[in-house]
Amino acid sequence: MNAAPIMEALDDLVIDPALIRKYDRAGPRYTSYPTADRFVEAFDTDAYAQWLGTRRLGGNRQGLSLYVHLPFCDTICYYCGCNKVVTRDHGRAAQYLDYLGREIALHADLLGSDRQIAQLHWGGGTPTFLSHDEMRWLMGQLRDQFDFDTDGEYAIEIDPRTVKEDTMARLASLGFNRASLGVQDFDPGVQAAVNRVQSEAQTLDVIDAARRAGFQSINIDLIYGLPRQTVTGFNRTLDRVIAANPDRIALYSYAHLPHVFKPQRRIVEAQLPTPDSKLQILTLAIRRLTEAGYRYVGMDHFARADDELAVAQRQGRLQRNFQGYSTRAESDLLAFGVSAIGAVGPTYYQNHRSLTDYYEALNRNELPIMRGIELSADDLLRRSVIHALMCHFCLSMESVQIAHLIDFPTYFSTELAQLQEMQDDGLVEVRDGWIYVTARGRLLVRNIAMVFDRYLRDKALRAQYSRVI
Repeated sequence: MNAAPIMEALDDLVIDPALIRKYDRAGPRYTSYPTADRFVEAFDTDAYAQWLGTRRLGGNRQGLSLYVHLPFCDTICYYCGCNKVVTRDHGRAAQYLDYLGREIALHADLLGSDRQIAQLHWGGGTPTFLSHDEMRWLMGQLRDQFDFDTDGEYAIEIDPRTVKEDTMARLASLGFNRASLGVQDFDPGVQAAVNRVQSEAQTLDVIDAARRAGFQSINIDLIYGLPRQTVTGFNRTLDRVIAANPDRIALYSYAHLPHVFKPQRRIVEAQLPTPDSKLQILTLAIRRLTEAGYRYVGMDHFARADDELAVAQRQGRLQRNFQGYSTRAESDLLAFGVSAIGAVGPTYYQNHRSLTDYYEALNRNELPIMRGIELSADDLLRRSVIHALMCHFCLSMESVQIAHLIDFPTYFSTELAQLQEMQDDGLVEVRDGWIYVTARGRLLVRNIAMVFDRYLRDKALRAQYSRVI
């Protein structure tokens, strides 16, 4: 892909409240296409094992990444929609780790000698729920079965409330070099409303410890739209976050879906900010972060201009996966643990969501796969279009035609017609064989991507997704 059109697409972000209100509708986040709700139980362990075996036979030589899901949390955060197990019984982790070890070994056997790893991510739940000895054991299991690149990207999600004085140094000794810290909001009233009380000092201590330990990149997660949030209060949070100088910031929109996520039923809906207040908070945050030198990478991610995420976008090698934006393009993702989602070749798979089903499958010496999907030629084509728009804010029709052997204007005649309203509103430009997401459209890139989603032609399906803003 030519770098010049990419740079042309990366103009400064423009926030148009009227257009945001017009297009603020429900839709996917496109960490995959098709999205996980399209996975089917007919894609089972045997189907996955067959595709994994193509790597051993040399039919698939993409890079390898690993994701490990560690679901345990000491306490429940009311806003959370993750697959988690809330418990104060730390003994439950020992059993889970034993089964993780079995799953890792089963994958390794199917891979044969093809085990070179360039990327690892521990997510949750709360990975730091584990003791230091348990984290060392788990990393040992992974290193016994896989070969880790010396210059790889090895990340872990951190709850500062669970970190001891020497935890970051120990994590660095295990090979971790990137950390993502959950903050959400420093306002005490907001923290109380979502049952996540976390002092600024706790967070800053972890950041300082990570830097002393040699972590290459630190991310802070924030959420806007939480109960009791105000523009003034979130501005104070931004003051503290910017002063902490993280390399990346993720600014997520809170999606209030209590019919889907039971913990959210404890949130007092009357305390949620109005749509206009939520938009004001977002507008403030974007202005403050960009003025502080952060580049808007896309969706809800900001990064310093010299951060690898921003560099990857400028160089045209940014991609989307189940952890959001990634710098390691064209990698297969092996996912371990309950509910984890992975991708191998033209397939996606998801493990069982409950611990009982997960354990029972491994007791049968089977990979704990619940469902998945083998992508059709149309799926692969649309995925390439959606990910190009989401990652680079531009798309070369000629490149798509060459890669997928189609005539773009003919194949996507319906979609190009649907884009006309967005062109009239200044969100996109279609010219010279390219589709550009304009500075005005970047915040609404999910809406633009949705035009190319064949499955979303069913209006009833849209209702299950969170709103764009």
